[in-house]
Amino acid sequence: MQIAKPVGRNAAALKYDILSALSVHALSGDKHRQRSMLRIIALITTRYNWRNNELSIGREEISRLWTVNERTVKREMAKFRALGWVTVKRPAARGRVAVYEIDLKQIMIDTQEVWSVIGSDFEARMSEEPEPETNIVPFTTKPAGAGVADADVWSQVQTILHGRDPELWASWFQHLSEAERAGGRVTLVAPSRFMADYIAQKWTARLLAAYSRVDPSIRTIRVDTVD
Repeated sequence: MQIAKPVGRNAAALKYDILSALSVHALSGDKHRQRSMLRIIALITTRYNWRNNELSIGREEISRLWTVNERTVKREMAKFRALGWVTVKRPAARGRVAVYEIDLKQIMIDTQEVWSVIGSDFEARMSEEPEPETNIVPFTTKPAGAGVADADVWSQVQTILHGRDPELWASWFQHLSEAERAGGRVTLVAPSRFMADYIAQKWTARLLAAYSRVDPSIRTIRVDTVD
């Protein structure tokens, strides 16, 4: 799966696809998920700059938008950061609100289970690569070319993971090493079976999203141990 940046001639359709995935993902869950999804949809539709991938808004304004107090805003935004959906691009400073980025790739990975519910055409569209002749730019940062060393790719992935959540990185991701990367698949090695199983169960989507920002050819992640 490759998520294109929602600009250019197909931008409107792609925006609707992302919002559709979020909406159906919300409806497939309980009232808590529905409320969270409605809140991030409200941020996207009212304040998100699609072209620059920027969400420039203060906590006070979010609280008015959501009709909640600022404590709830703080807790909910922390949840979105933990999911990897939102990252702080520039922190708030005196006289200036925070600027966030929204990781559309991570959102689509996490809502993939409902694609078939939306329709087979949607599922096929989200799974195919953008056509070469379009002017849509793939939604990645520093793509890995043929001249990029393997160690550089893993180093960039680790940097992305650390920047997104330093505590999570320190607890889990820093202990991983890359054993193999070929044919769209990466094998990572953890120091223990418990760590390998836990990361595979909880954080595979996070790892895949980080890899996709460096090497869009990666499609699957496997976490194993040395023994």
